[in-house]
Amino acid sequence: MIEQTVQELTPIVGTRPACRALGASSATIYRRRRPPVPRPKRPRAVPARALSERERQEVLDVLHCERFMDSSPAQVWATLLDEGQYLASERTFYRLLAARHGGVRERRDQLTHPAYQRPELLAVRPNELWSWDISKLKGPVKHTYFHLYVILDVFSRYAVGWTVQHRESAVLAKALIAQATEQQNIPRGQLTVHADRGIAMRSKPVAFLLADLGVLKTHSRPYTSTDNPYSEAHFKTLKYRPEFPDRFENIEHAREFCRSFFDWYNHEHRHSGIGLMTPAAVHHGHATALHAERQRVLMTAYAAKPDRFVRRPPRPPALPTAVWINKPATEEAAH
Repeated sequence: MIEQTVQELTPIVGTRPACRALGASSATIYRRRRPPVPRPKRPRAVPARALSERERQEVLDVLHCERFMDSSPAQVWATLLDEGQYLASERTFYRLLAARHGGVRERRDQLTHPAYQRPELLAVRPNELWSWDISKLKGPVKHTYFHLYVILDVFSRYAVGWTVQHRESAVLAKALIAQATEQQNIPRGQLTVHADRGIAMRSKPVAFLLADLGVLKTHSRPYTSTDNPYSEAHFKTLKYRPEFPDRFENIEHAREFCRSFFDWYNHEHRHSGIGLMTPAAVHHGHATALHAERQRVLMTAYAAKPDRFVRRPPRPPALPTAVWINKPATEEAAH
């Protein structure tokens, strides 16, 4: 719009006065009226000191040879210099590689992590899928900890084994798993044990034990806490108890607290994920009878005061029939 106004005023007052009046740049107006003619680029003359084609190829051959293929150009240049050989400057090494389709990128053979598979695990009865983990309990002073090992049955949420120790150890984990499988009378080929990728979880003693017992082991993906949700939720239940101390005075104090906690958790805690039953009731097969008794009590209440139940007769919370770690998105994938 300003350029058009300048063109209209130019025959009357001239270009420069019109630009001053409108606050426009006269140089811009002149340049747009007469755009510069692009000049053909002249080929740059090859400097007399430039490497010949044979010399450039010699440098590239050295950079790509088996000896130096994973070394940086600076390392190659310095190594050759120490051996009394000078082919070109360090900058020339980089420039020749860059001219050959990005040859200055990372030249070393880097470790690539495998594509970790998302674990999809199903339990339809107790002692079919266990989840275990280790959590730190604060000791009496800063930077001191006790280690709580816990093995949970995923279907019933029952803690089938636990121990508090001074350290995280594959040998201690192996002993706890062996004790739990013996106490639960686990037959070969029935159980899957799931854990994250901690040192003890991936240790050879644990792996050999599970193989000897005929137990399948699986692991979470790295840095994916949702692949082991039941152990994570259990530790949250533990540490959010009102009586959970800020620090434990000694390991006997930690063991005494956990002994009381696990007795409450297994036999008194009504878990929302298993129909508000206790883990012990589900694990030991008492849940069906308790569910029927709950239904009887509710129906008695309904018969006495049906008007208090507006929508439908009351029903107790449903019992679990299947528990997943990472349920597949479709029913077809689940089968």
